[in-house]
Amino acid sequence: MSSLVLAHTRYQLLEQIRVPIGLISSAFFPAASMLAFVVPFAADDPMAATTATGSMMMVGAMSASLMGLSISVAQDREQPWNGYLRTLPAGPLPRFAGRILTTMAVMLLAVIPVLVIAALFTEAAITVPRLLLGLAALLAGSVPFMLLGLLLGFLLSSKAAIGVSQLLFFPVAILGGLFLPLQVMPAFVQAVSPFVPSRGAVELVWSATTGAPADLVSVLALGGWTAVTAVGAAWAYRRDEGRRFS
Repeated sequence: MSSLVLAHTRYQLLEQIRVPIGLISSAFFPAASMLAFVVPFAADDPMAATTATGSMMMVGAMSASLMGLSISVAQDREQPWNGYLRTLPAGPLPRFAGRILTTMAVMLLAVIPVLVIAALFTEAAITVPRLLLGLAALLAGSVPFMLLGLLLGFLLSSKAAIGVSQLLFFPVAILGGLFLPLQVMPAFVQAVSPFVPSRGAVELVWSATTGAPADLVSVLALGGWTAVTAVGAAWAYRRDEGRRFS
């Protein structure tokens, strides 16, 4: 890892620590959802509790990557310092890499309260290797949401990014079956769910933590969303750069 990437990562982590509201919100919502949806209804079933814990971990990761990243990128664009950084010869890679690494760190911190609640109040059971594999799957499954966060951050103002990211977050999470099992959802939700990126992402987490096979259609759809959001994020960056520096 280059020294520039480390410098940007350190700088952005310090920003998170100095203004921790984003970190607190990313950690609070999945923990509160865990207490509201998992502990009262699935705590006594080890398999159900384990899969539900994986779902709440994905909720925290989505919050940090989609909402947190889009808002932080949009806010950066409004600062004079960002314009100066974009004139430097290092290019965009160190900033992007530092932003992604910072977001991943926030994700991992956000899931700690969920894991603590699962350990204390449910019968969820997992080995250390499975837990580490689950965290790796969580990071991998969050890639399209990070790219979508970059896309929104480069297209929208900070105020618009707050509203749009929230409007996207909840429907995508619900359609992916993160809050309630799909068996209790309407038929149209069950039909759409395999093609929503949150479903593919949480399938990876479930497979890693429980050993159950992941749904192939959902995983392929996740790959498709990753490709589409990567193209969209690159386009949004070039569009923003052209408007500001051409």
